[in-house]
Amino acid sequence: MSEMTTQMYDVVVIGGGAAGLSGALALSRARRSVLVIDAGSPRNAPASHAHNYLGREGIPPTELLATGREEASGYGAEIVEGEAVAAEKLPGGAGFRVVRADGTAVTARRLLVTTGLVDELPPIPGLAERWGQDVLHCPYCHGWEVRDAPIGILALSPMAVHQALLWRQWSDDVTLFLHNAPEPGDEEYEQLAARGIAVVDGEVTGLEVSGDRLTGVRLAGGRVVPREAVVVQPRFTARSGVLDGLGLHATELEAGGHTIGTYIAADPSGATEVPGVWAAGNVANLMEQVIGAAGAGLKAASAINADLVGDDTRRAVEARRAPFSAEAERQVCEQTLGSRRHGLQETR
Repeated sequence: MSEMTTQMYDVVVIGGGAAGLSGALALSRARRSVLVIDAGSPRNAPASHAHNYLGREGIPPTELLATGREEASGYGAEIVEGEAVAAEKLPGGAGFRVVRADGTAVTARRLLVTTGLVDELPPIPGLAERWGQDVLHCPYCHGWEVRDAPIGILALSPMAVHQALLWRQWSDDVTLFLHNAPEPGDEEYEQLAARGIAVVDGEVTGLEVSGDRLTGVRLAGGRVVPREAVVVQPRFTARSGVLDGLGLHATELEAGGHTIGTYIAADPSGATEVPGVWAAGNVANLMEQVIGAAGAGLKAASAINADLVGDDTRRAVEARRAPFSAEAERQVCEQTLGSRRHGLQETR
């Protein structure tokens, strides 16, 4: 699409992941004009497969998104590549204007923001390169794939003991690396011992890799502990900069007294505090998996369409009343002029 500066869409979807495409599909099937702006940087791109998506278990993420784009486009949704960098309200409550990085702009009556989040990893050599392969964070996403393997938990917060106990479900060979996190309390040490989870002191300085496979965790003193998978808790940062111009800013999420990330606050339908703007997927729920993000996109789409139906109905009523109002005004004017003329004739 070459020109996007004049057309007003019913809905612009910012973000083309599972949530955005699910919302676009539902809205297009509702006969809404929909534009999806996709930066092409899905969070799960490093992963080879997506899991727990009923009916599509184990599908490569790129294949899932390609199928979603094809399905949404089949009902008329337009999808363009590019990064949406700013959004602003139009005067008089006329909707929103969204600007892309290349300077082009588009307007919309409603916005659905599904920009996801960024996994911010600690600056330990090797983590980023192995992310999504054998450096993991979600046991429900990847636990089965590393079942019974030697797993290391890299402690970065007070939640580390909980992580270790959780991952113990998938393997009986779990080691907690304390790194720079607070030392567990007596009760936590007892829980770890009861579950057979080893605890290793010392700062983690890197990973050992051989033949494109993780083989161990390297400590500051040079010791290497053999491991085939490492679990790390990243900081989940919402991709919400596009909303700054609307006065919609991210909120910090805490767990165990520790900030684990930021998100855009929204109600169960995805509606944000800015009327006309909805958010769905990881940008609004840091723990949402792919199937949950798709469901959130559908729920938001239903709410948006209902809101637009209300707006369409209001406009239709106003349009229906307008001719009668104009006719009534004309009659009043004629009566007034007639009275003035009659009064002038009487004075003569």
